[in-house]
Amino acid sequence: MKNSITKNKKQYFKNISIFIFWILVWQSLHLIIGRDIYVPSPFSVLIKLKELLFVPRFWLSVIYSIYRVLVGLLLSIILGIIVAIISSLNKYFHDLIKPFMTIIKSTPVLSFIIIALIWFSSSNVPIFICFLMCFPIIWTNVVEGINQVDVKLLEMAKIYKVKRINILKKIYISSVLPYFTAACITCLGLAWKVGVAAEVLSHPQNSIGSHLYSAKVYLDSTELFAWTLVVILLSLLFEIIFAKIIYKITNKRFSKS
Repeated sequence: MKNSITKNKKQYFKNISIFIFWILVWQSLHLIIGRDIYVPSPFSVLIKLKELLFVPRFWLSVIYSIYRVLVGLLLSIILGIIVAIISSLNKYFHDLIKPFMTIIKSTPVLSFIIIALIWFSSSNVPIFICFLMCFPIIWTNVVEGINQVDVKLLEMAKIYKVKRINILKKIYISSVLPYFTAACITCLGLAWKVGVAAEVLSHPQNSIGSHLYSAKVYLDSTELFAWTLVVILLSLLFEIIFAKIIYKITNKRFSKS
C-alpha cells in the first residue's frame, strides 16, 4: 500500500516537472521572439482563458463542439464495429471494403472538408469529418482483433460444446477489446483535431473552430492560443475519462468471469 502511494507521488511530481519544463520552454520562446503576435506569453494566454470562462458564449461553443465530436465518434464506433464484423464473416466483403478504407486514410482531411461543405450544412460538416476519419481506425482494429482470436480456443470450445454466448463473451470480446480500446483512445484525439479543423472552415454557429478563425482574422494570437489550449485540454480530458470507463468495465467483466 505504501509502495503504491509512493509510486503515485513520484508519478505526480514527474508530471508536474514535465509540465513546468514545457511552460518554461514556451516562456523562453516568447522572450526570444519578443513579439506577442507570434508567440504570446503563457501568463497572457491564461489570463485570456480566464476571461473567456466568464463569457456565456464560451461554454455554448464548447458544448456544441463536444456534441459534434461525440456524435461523429459514436457513429464511427457503431458503424465501424458492424462493418468489421461483416468483413470478418465475409472475405469478399472485406476485400471490397478495404480499398475504400485505404482511400480515406490516404486522402488529405482538407479535401474531405471541402467536399463535405458542398454536401452538408455547416453544423453537420464536423460530424461527418469526425465520423469519416475515425471509421477506418475502428474498422481496422476490430477486424484485427477478430482475426487474432485463438483458433485452438475455438476448437476446444466446440469439443466441449460451450454455448455460443460464452464463446462470444469469453473468446471473441476478450480478443477484440484491447484493439477496440486502443482504437477509441486514438480516435478521441483525432476526432478533436479534425472536428475543430472542420469547424474552422465551415464556420458553424457556436463552435471552437469559429472562434479560432476569428482570432486568426483579427491577429489576436493570445485568444488563438487560449482556444487552442481549450481544445488540447478537452482532448486530454476525454481520453482520460474514456480510458477509465473502459478499464473499469473490463475489470468488472473479467472479475465476474
